[in-house]
Amino acid sequence: MRKRPLIVLSTVAVATLLLAGCAGESAPESSATPKPSSECALDAKAGDTSDAVVVEGEGADATVSVPADAAFAGVERTVVGEGDGDDVTVGDLVSVRYQIVDAASGQVVDSSARGENGVLPVLMDTNQSSLFVAALECEPIGSQIVLALPSDVLGEGASNVVVYAEALEQLPTVATGDPVEPTAGMPEVELDDDGAPTITIPDGDAPAETEVALLKDGDGPVVGAGDLVVVQYRGVKWSDGEEFDSSWGRDATPSQFPTSGVVTGFRLALEGQKVGSQVVVVMPPKDGYGAQAGHELEKETLVFVVDILATTPVQQ
Repeated sequence: MRKRPLIVLSTVAVATLLLAGCAGESAPESSATPKPSSECALDAKAGDTSDAVVVEGEGADATVSVPADAAFAGVERTVVGEGDGDDVTVGDLVSVRYQIVDAASGQVVDSSARGENGVLPVLMDTNQSSLFVAALECEPIGSQIVLALPSDVLGEGASNVVVYAEALEQLPTVATGDPVEPTAGMPEVELDDDGAPTITIPDGDAPAETEVALLKDGDGPVVGAGDLVVVQYRGVKWSDGEEFDSSWGRDATPSQFPTSGVVTGFRLALEGQKVGSQVVVVMPPKDGYGAQAGHELEKETLVFVVDILATTPVQQ
């Protein structure tokens, strides 16, 4: 989903811009990062600091100890436990257990403990989740990783940080919920073999208020207000059925954004829905871009089909 029409990007955890100067390519226009042609974006190597970190236990309950004299000479990554799954790559959606630890104080500044069973979904996106890309990329699912990050790569005023992370499994990149009978009067949706939707606009006038209909009923966590969500989507104009934005056109790589950073109609389509669900939403200009004078979609009623793939609660 492109920043220009729909979203205001937000950070995830501590170091979301870690790879901005390391990946060797300009930032894409969307919030999602298509899989790069090279295998790894950073491929950090082990070093004295990452090798010296001691991990006792695992997941959000692990104790991570950083030596007081650790040098933090650069971005370093040590595999403390080798997994046996497929390698994690940029663009993947994976479930992760992790801790982010301030090296000086030993304080856990963020962890996956707030997720269900101590696990959170992560989209391997170099724009917003670069910390996890640096930690997990190009290593097998199930690997336990220590990533050492010096303060100078994290921005002004930051401290040295250690990340302990483990990718548990690949997550679906299409909605997996049970199909629901279509709602009369809503656009017709057909899915191809890959799950990409084709949207047919019905005859008649567009609704005056935003309308949301369930196409697939998921059984995952409920999207809360302000949550960071991961979705696949396609958007077309009611007036002519022409597509104006779609994650399916970017190698079917999902997008992520906070529900607080989208237009009202899109937010209404997401909040209160369950992960695994697919919805179709029709939003009039007042809930889209009607207030943005001169916007190319200012006067358009918009239709989106959205697969809700993951949600992360707001960090308290």
